[in-house]
Amino acid sequence: MRKLLILLFLPLLTACASVERLALPAPKALPGQSLTRFASPPGEKIDHRDWTVFLNRYVATDETGVNRVAYGQVTQADRARLDGYLADLQAVNPALLTRDQQLAYWINLYNALTVHEVLDNYPVASIRDIKDSPLSIGPWNRALALVAGQELTLNDIEHRIIRPTFDEPRIHYALNCAAVGCPNLMGRAWRAETLERDLTAAERAYVNDPRGVRFDDRGGLILSKIYIWFREDFGPNEKAVLAYIETAAEPELRARLQQTPRVKAYQYDWALNDAAAGS
Repeated sequence: MRKLLILLFLPLLTACASVERLALPAPKALPGQSLTRFASPPGEKIDHRDWTVFLNRYVATDETGVNRVAYGQVTQADRARLDGYLADLQAVNPALLTRDQQLAYWINLYNALTVHEVLDNYPVASIRDIKDSPLSIGPWNRALALVAGQELTLNDIEHRIIRPTFDEPRIHYALNCAAVGCPNLMGRAWRAETLERDLTAAERAYVNDPRGVRFDDRGGLILSKIYIWFREDFGPNEKAVLAYIETAAEPELRARLQQTPRVKAYQYDWALNDAAAGS
């Protein structure tokens, strides 16, 4: 009976993840904007040192490998430093940046805005508790930035700028939504000079972490919901997504994936990546 209930319940879990996927914005460029024009090298360097200082000071890895943020310990001086960094980023014209400079710019802007939003509403158990209305599911549709005269939300940056412009599935390992289930918030700013190396490292870290890929005690394959929310970025169907994941898996995990024809369930932990909760 228990086995039957599990078999009946599992399709509901996948269906729920599929519904969540439908609720996400499509990767479609913002109409009538020029935020994603690239400059020719050498472009224009941006000083991300204040963001690196902030991350070095407040991000630490817990015993399970989750990078947690000490939101409750952030000083007023460092809040002001973060405010200044965000103001500097919003004063940049992205069209003056090369492709890699611009991708690093958008990742840093997204992550810094997310941390700033959590700090403005702290303490919260989850970023999804930051709502504008009872029907809201988080702060992703709030206008949080003004770049080149264009008001931007977090959804704009992710789904209407980064995804349709860069055609780079590994950005899902770089953008951090302040959740435990998300790929780690890197402990330093993203930079054009190390972009390729850092994207590869972030992908391998998440794929080989139980938050990304794991097997339950019955041998069922459990994937992070990012692989269904953003399925088209990784492959046209589940089989293609699994093949993509295999390319970043360590040998033992890769061998097991090759013997697993389907995903049992998709899961994601929305608890805030708060250092206080992980201590």
